[in-house]
Order: sequence, then structure tokens, then C-alpha cells
Amino acid sequence: MEQEQITVLGVGNILMQDEGFGVRVVEDLQQCCAFPSHVQVLDGGTLGMELLRFLTQTDRLVIVDAVNGSQPHGSLYEFSGAEVRAYFKEKVSMHELGVQDVLAALDLLERPVRELVVLGVQPAVVDVGLELSPTVAECVVPVREKVLAWLRRWGTEVTVV
Repeated sequence: MEQEQITVLGVGNILMQDEGFGVRVVEDLQQCCAFPSHVQVLDGGTLGMELLRFLTQTDRLVIVDAVNGSQPHGSLYEFSGAEVRAYFKEKVSMHELGVQDVLAALDLLERPVRELVVLGVQPAVVDVGLELSPTVAECVVPVREKVLAWLRRWGTEVTVV
């Protein structure tokens, strides 16, 4: 039996402080963990449709992002199943339209992602700057742990180095 391909995708603009949360979580994962060959950990930045070539073989996808919801700054979000569709209908930042387009293109290419999870945090500061706000920086490790929990749920163990 062929191993399912899993992608952990961090999206966001690192030049806009908390907007870059997804990318910062992926950086943290790449520094602290060793992943098996069937798991791709990807800094998607603000690539949009250019992500298509990286996701065509993905069976399960975890997207990590800043989520502009109605909760207090630093609140964690986790969407799976039908909740993901509702999340993308809200389009809380510009790059999410690109991710939604990529997922639609994968469906058209008959390579749909079988399971999709979105993990994120409510940003505190979205302004020019490279550093996460202190409130959001504290969320990197908890979201990293949520990513690892999803990988375990999907039968994949990751080595923490």
C-alpha cells in the first residue's frame, strides 16, 4: 500500500508581523522536527496559485495561517471537515483566495486533497514589521503541537530533535 502524502503548509506575509504566523510556525517545525519522507513541510508565503505544483500529490493538508475572526488576539482556531469551507467563505486575508483557488484547481485536475485542516491564531498586529507580536509569538508552540497531533492522528510519527 502506498503511503499517503501529507503537506503542512504555512501561509502568510512575514513582512506584516502577525500576518506571517503560518510561515513562522512552519519555520519552527523545520527547526525542531525531522519528518518522514511522505510529509512535506512548506513555507507557502503568499504564493497563491504557484502552490499548485507543490500540492498535486497531497492527500492530507494542514494549513497554518493568521485567522481574522471575532475572538481576542492570540485565540487559537482549528477547522476541519465542513468548517473549512465556511472558513474560506470568509476570506480573512488576501492570500487565502489563492489557497482556495489552488484547492479548486486540484479538484479540476482530479487530484483533490482528501482531508484538510486549518490551524491558526487571531492576529494582534498586522502592520509593517518582521516580528510577531508577543501575544501571537506565544502561540507558535501550541499550534506546532496541534500540527503534530494531526500528523499522529493520520498515523505519522515525527521525531522532535
